[in-house]
Amino acid sequence: MDNDNPIIYGLEFQARALSPQAAETDIVRFLVGTQSLKFHDNQVHLVELNEETGSLKTQVFHHSIGEIWNLQASPVDICNFITCYNTLNDEGICQMKGAIWKLPEILNDSHEIQDLGKIAEIDTTSYGNDLKIITYHPTDGSRVVSVVDNNFVLWDLAADSPKAISQGTLSSKGQPKFTTGKWNPHNACNQFVTLNDNHVRGWDFRNPTEQAWTLQSAHSQIIRDLDFNTNRQYFLSTCGDDGYMKFWDIRQPDEPVMSRMEHSHWVWSIRINRFHDQLVLTSSSDSRVILCSVTSISSEPFGHIVSADDDAIQTDGGSSKNKLDDGVVGRYEEHEDSVYAVEWSTADPWTFASLSYDGRLVINKVPRKYKYQILL
Repeated sequence: MDNDNPIIYGLEFQARALSPQAAETDIVRFLVGTQSLKFHDNQVHLVELNEETGSLKTQVFHHSIGEIWNLQASPVDICNFITCYNTLNDEGICQMKGAIWKLPEILNDSHEIQDLGKIAEIDTTSYGNDLKIITYHPTDGSRVVSVVDNNFVLWDLAADSPKAISQGTLSSKGQPKFTTGKWNPHNACNQFVTLNDNHVRGWDFRNPTEQAWTLQSAHSQIIRDLDFNTNRQYFLSTCGDDGYMKFWDIRQPDEPVMSRMEHSHWVWSIRINRFHDQLVLTSSSDSRVILCSVTSISSEPFGHIVSADDDAIQTDGGSSKNKLDDGVVGRYEEHEDSVYAVEWSTADPWTFASLSYDGRLVINKVPRKYKYQILL
């Protein structure tokens, strides 16, 4: 890709599940899961970008047991991934389930749809019916957490079959169910963070019966997604139906450190760049993807690393002459439907993908002028 033109890949069915192939650090690859109403038609697409030519190589696999609502690739094994899917139970009633899958170790050039290997099912039905996500530990492929109703459950995948080893519950009466959750990559990954309604709650697996911290009423409407700054220990981001993306220091939960409203409708996804955390992506029901700079609260506000424990931005460590200013640096309007997911590549920090409900996957790059501004 010698220019900043987008690359578009169209799926046959509707889709909202997207994941980078996290364990692959050399080749840009993304996994996409479909949501066909005919359960047996659903598929997983492995999309690979040739960065020299800008062409795509794709492999398609059967996921005939249900429509995929969430998908996540293993952080350590390029072949493994998890899907949360809607299927019919024995009584003919729709039910959410989770399973671990394995891609073929050797991918062929056939255009035929191939089969996946099912490693195991993760049976969450004893904890509730409303399974939202099953998410891998950031660095350990044998640990996952499922979010079901008002429960989050830690599972060990190293045994013969997935085994629940710890559980936390939001037990307060009248609380809305959890909508999603994410591991905190800091503090030895002992914390898990949940969303319910417009609240953010941090939990510690060493004492999962008590909340470690809370952001009460973080948004005026329901929160759809969150992401952590992997370079600053206490910083996370949220987005939601009020159209805002907000950035928080969990040590100071009363007010966000920054709020921006760049979308005209619900914001479904937010992702902070792992390597250059001044870059943040959001996607929305307004059919847009927006790339923002939040340099002032990043780990490199003036071209040097700020310690995770710093409470104030230092201004004497470097020149601000070439720093990227806060604000929108890219608006992407290749989609024609709600954009439910956006993800950074784990192989190239300047490449990202977005997925809209009509099955359109778009791969873009950070504009070169901003890339050079960050690097120089």
